Amino acid sequence: MKNVKRILALTVSAALAVSCFAGCGNGAKKNSDTIVIGCSGPLTGDAAQYGVAVKNAIELAVKDVNDAGGINGTKLSYVFEDDEADSGDKAVNAYNALKDNGMQVMVGTVTTASCLAVIEKTKQDNIFQLTPSASAQDVIKNDNCFQVCFTDPNQGKGSADYIAENKLATKIAVIYDSSDAYSSGIFNTFKSEAEAKGLDIVAEQSFTKDSKTDFSAQISAAKNAGADLVFLPIYYQQASLILTQCKSANYNPTFFGCDGLDGLLSIKNFDTSLCEGVMLLTPFAAEAQDQATQDFVKKYKDAYNGETPNQFAADAYDGVMVLAELMKKEGITADMSASDICDKLKKAISDKDFSYDGLTGTGMKWGEDGAVSKDPKAVIIKNGAYSALTADDIAASTAQ
Repeated sequence: MKNVKRILALTVSAALAVSCFAGCGNGAKKNSDTIVIGCSGPLTGDAAQYGVAVKNAIELAVKDVNDAGGINGTKLSYVFEDDEADSGDKAVNAYNALKDNGMQVMVGTVTTASCLAVIEKTKQDNIFQLTPSASAQDVIKNDNCFQVCFTDPNQGKGSADYIAENKLATKIAVIYDSSDAYSSGIFNTFKSEAEAKGLDIVAEQSFTKDSKTDFSAQISAAKNAGADLVFLPIYYQQASLILTQCKSANYNPTFFGCDGLDGLLSIKNFDTSLCEGVMLLTPFAAEAQDQATQDFVKKYKDAYNGETPNQFAADAYDGVMVLAELMKKEGITADMSASDICDKLKKAISDKDFSYDGLTGTGMKWGEDGAVSKDPKAVIIKNGAYSALTADDIAASTAQ
């Protein structure tokens, strides 16, 4: 009899365990006191600056929302997983861990590759996904995913338009990562728009994830073609190497990039003086003088050992604040399922009457395609800091 009871007890325990794991795997909550936001991003590896910035900003935004009364009285909480900017199993495992920890809404992922790895998962689970910084157009191909950042095509078009309108160059070289969706997406649209605007691309040079340390061939091609501007639709790690190697090659063109260059000034053991004069389009500049930006920068520095927030942090902060507004409007409560929340938020964010004024843009709006509508800011690295790009800066650059 004792053995029978023991077997029965073990059977019941096993069944309960299976039931629990199945529930957690479907995004079940471990408590019903808070609305849980989940995010994954790189906290380790080459792109860690992006993930850490997003995590910090989400933490700040959740605190600000809760201090202001939460979502109609209900508090927010958040969970964050390190996906190492991976495009495969690590990204999927991070997503599953977020579900196991009760995620009801996703602010993420941070990088494009990881986002592409999980978008079919979030679609299948019907979880609302608002990514702060995954910018590939394919990220928003499903109706449950929206972006706070610009899509890659918009960045490419905007860069070509800005260079043409301000007459920054007569001959342009491009160095891009053909193995990366972010970089290739920007390049392809930049090339089309540059041709439409009459810009002369004299060198198109690519590299891959397996050959991203030695850029001597690409630099030589750009220099020999007489390019006076090098467009870099890449991330800051590779850009720092290109800047260093251009100096060694005695090649001093104007450098122009997109939001992936945000982070150049924070690389350890890198001569940041090489960044002077680098231009980029980004939705956020920490040196902007508007009150909202100044308040955010101060709050971020106070909380994180004097670190200056980058564009990724600003987009993430805006993302949580946008969600908070939508949740209040739709009466989201902690006991709602992730799927029910998703259905409400999808409809609410694409409502033509909804807009949001944030750190990264005013009058931000979203259509059913998931893309955000807002204007980028032109920034230049000057005196070791990001500053708004002025007419004087442009004149000084073109006079070189």
